[in-house]
Amino acid sequence: MSSRIKEMVRVATARLGGEPSPRAGPSQPGRAESSRTARLGGGGASLRRQPQPQAPTVRTIYCNDREANAPVAYKGNSVSTTKYSVLTFLPKGLFEQFRRVANLYFLMISILSTTPISPVHPVTNVVPLSLVLLVSLIKEAFEDWKRFQNDMSINNAHVDVLQGQKWESSPWKRLQVGDIVRIKQDSYFPADLLFLSSTNADGVCYIETANLDGETNLKIRKASEKTWDYVLPEKALEFKGEIQCEQPNNSLYTFTGNLIVDKQTIPISPNQILLRGCSLRNTEYIVAVVIFTGHETKVYDELNECSF
Repeated sequence: MSSRIKEMVRVATARLGGEPSPRAGPSQPGRAESSRTARLGGGGASLRRQPQPQAPTVRTIYCNDREANAPVAYKGNSVSTTKYSVLTFLPKGLFEQFRRVANLYFLMISILSTTPISPVHPVTNVVPLSLVLLVSLIKEAFEDWKRFQNDMSINNAHVDVLQGQKWESSPWKRLQVGDIVRIKQDSYFPADLLFLSSTNADGVCYIETANLDGETNLKIRKASEKTWDYVLPEKALEFKGEIQCEQPNNSLYTFTGNLIVDKQTIPISPNQILLRGCSLRNTEYIVAVVIFTGHETKVYDELNECSF
C-alpha cells in the first residue's frame, strides 16, 4: 500500500512540474522548462509588449520663427462655429429634427396613414408634418448663416504682426503660433498670448474680461521684467525666445510654462497670459507672443467641452 501511495505522489509531482514520472519515459532536457515558461508567461511576446506612444505633455514654441514651428504643424487661428455645411445641412438637419419625440411620433403616424387600414387620407398627416419640418429647417439655416457671417467677421479682423523690421496688418485667420503681435488700446486679443511688454513704464496693462466671465472691472496683467524692452519693432525683432508650456486646455485661470531667453529660464504665471476674447484698456499698446490659436484657445476649448 505504501509503495502505491509513493507512486501516486511521484506522478502528481511530475504533472505539477517537479521530477519526471517514471512512466513518462526518458526525460528531455529543456522541455519541462519550456513548458513551465509557457504556462507562467503565456509566451515571451506578451511580456515584451511595446509601450504605446503618448502625446507630448510639453508644448515647445519658438518665438518669431515660423520655420522652426512648421514641423509641429500647429492649428491655424481660423475658427468656425457653424453646425452645417452645404452637403450636410439636409441629412444632419433632418436628423436633428427627428431627434425630437413629437416629430418622430408624427412621422410614424404619417407612415401608418399610408397603409390601407388607415381611416384617414395620408395628406392629413403628411402636410402638417412637412410644414413644421420646413419652417424648422429654414430657421436652422438662417441661424447657421448668421454664425457663418460672425465667423467671417472675426477671422478677417486685423492685427499688427511683426514681419521684418516693421508691423504689418494681417487677418486673425493668418496668425500662427510663435508670431509676435502688437495689440492696440480697445482691441480684442486674437489668440491666447504671452504678454511681453507694454507702453506703460512699469510693464503692466489693463484688460477687460467681460466676454469670458461677465466681469466689467479691469484686471491688471504684468509682463516679466526680462521682456520689458521688446516694445519697439527693432527690439522685438531681436526676440528669439523659446516657450515650453502645457498643452491646450480649457482652464481659464491656470497656466504652467517657462520662457527661455538668453539661456535664462523664466517661469510663466497666469498673470502674464492674455486670453482670446478679452480686450485691452487704458494702455496705448502691448507686444505679445501667440501661444494658442483657433480652437485650441482656452475659450474655444471651453465651448467645445460644453457642446458635448
